[in-house]
Amino acid sequence: MLFHLLVPLADQFGPLNLFRYLTFRTGAAVVTALVLCFVFGTPVIGWLRRHQASGQPIRDDGPARHLATKQGTPTMGGFLILLGIGSGTLLWADLTNRFVWVALLVTFGFGVVGFTDDYLKVIRAHHRGLPGRAKLAIEIAIAALAALLVMQELPPPLADGLALPVFKDIVLALGWFFVPMAALVVVGASNAVNLTDGLDGLAIGPVMIAAATFTLIAYLVGNAVFADYLQLHHVPGAGELSVFCGALVGAGLGFLWFNAPPAMVFMGDTGSLAIGGALGVVSVITKHEIVLAIVGGLFVLETISVIAQVLSFRLTGRRVFRMAPLHHHYEQKGWAESTVVIRFWIIAVVLALVGLSTLKLR
Repeated sequence: MLFHLLVPLADQFGPLNLFRYLTFRTGAAVVTALVLCFVFGTPVIGWLRRHQASGQPIRDDGPARHLATKQGTPTMGGFLILLGIGSGTLLWADLTNRFVWVALLVTFGFGVVGFTDDYLKVIRAHHRGLPGRAKLAIEIAIAALAALLVMQELPPPLADGLALPVFKDIVLALGWFFVPMAALVVVGASNAVNLTDGLDGLAIGPVMIAAATFTLIAYLVGNAVFADYLQLHHVPGAGELSVFCGALVGAGLGFLWFNAPPAMVFMGDTGSLAIGGALGVVSVITKHEIVLAIVGGLFVLETISVIAQVLSFRLTGRRVFRMAPLHHHYEQKGWAESTVVIRFWIIAVVLALVGLSTLKLR
């Protein structure tokens, strides 16, 4: 919005040229999202407390100490994250860029699914919300629509191709199979973040790290000069997603202020599904889907731990881990919650650096 209001005036007032620069607008989106979360955080949490008598239902099959330490904490704090992302993006991004609208579509679409799930859990006072199949079907529909929109905007051969990191000239032509592949990336990322969201501050930290990484990736692939120098696939218009990712970083920082142990609020599915989907769709647009699996490797590990636990128990009657997802395994081994969170953040930083290194290994 501000981009469209102020840039046309730049010829009359030179300092407004600043609004033409992606780097400035990205930084402004970070600050805007952060400040809005700070300003509205306490009122929103107070409203959630008044309307959630018992807070988020705590699973009785989870760690026993959660029943004592987390009981009564309100959920749906993802509202704050969505407020930050939406405001930061709409204020500072070029709204004629269709990639921005696709990213917002997925983020808020998945946010609505998550809100519905959280709402049903709260009013039923039970950890089961929206039926799993219905939830997954809606997510797939939103992700498939986004994939079709992305195909229309991307230039050939990227429109239906899968780029491979390290191999600079290889793009696997998928044809219409690109749609289910892209939907799998978006839905998979969304639910992987959702599985990781089990401890105070655990999910939002790695999400911010991944979002910051993709802020840089979006800027580089959207810039023809940098993309050519690094031998990346240039995606015209993708640079504007750096503003979107910046807003996600700022919103994450603002939310973490209230979610730091002991958490005043949980993001719930309202937040976790939305921000996971956001990372997924940005990776699809920037043609770094495989790199997302590296940068977001922590989310992949958490998901694999659940799959391995379920398959092992069904096939052999034995459990691979003391409890799944993986963070609960380490809790059961006696690690303090803060220890698990900080060590997982360290892993996320290392994986982000590995993912970034693929930009130069060409």
